[in-house]
Amino acid sequence: MFRRTFLAATAAVSMMAMPAFAGGHSKDIVDTAVEAGSFTTLAAALEAAGLVETLKGEGPFTVFAPTDEAFAALPEGTVEMLLMPENKDQLVAILTYHVVAGKVMSTDLTDDMMAPTVQGSDLMVDLSDGVKVNEATVTTADIEASNGVIHVIDAVLMPAE
Repeated sequence: MFRRTFLAATAAVSMMAMPAFAGGHSKDIVDTAVEAGSFTTLAAALEAAGLVETLKGEGPFTVFAPTDEAFAALPEGTVEMLLMPENKDQLVAILTYHVVAGKVMSTDLTDDMMAPTVQGSDLMVDLSDGVKVNEATVTTADIEASNGVIHVIDAVLMPAE
């Protein structure tokens, strides 16, 4: 009896000592992406655009996150040009085009769905051959974070100018 009570009390204390996070995930979208190791260009772009604190905020956010390879596939010099301080507005527009307000899991997506972005334009979801968002393919879906979800994509999405 004493042992069972002690174990139950120990478990209760342990549970109370753990921080409470949405969905049990302790890292926000930015920290989750950085920890993954394949989003260094995205992290640098978020920093240059001044969006790190926003995406560390309460959210929830859905981020369609291009990998380093996706950024590398852009025409030569594009990333360097976008990271220049004088191009911050353009960089912010591109990055916020990858963000949808709310937590949109893959099971919430429907074919031909239009998803409004934080940038103001819509993304088109196509489920006819895997999952595509505009011209990018979702390679990994539903990476949950404390303030939303990340879907990894294989291309950088560019809003219409």
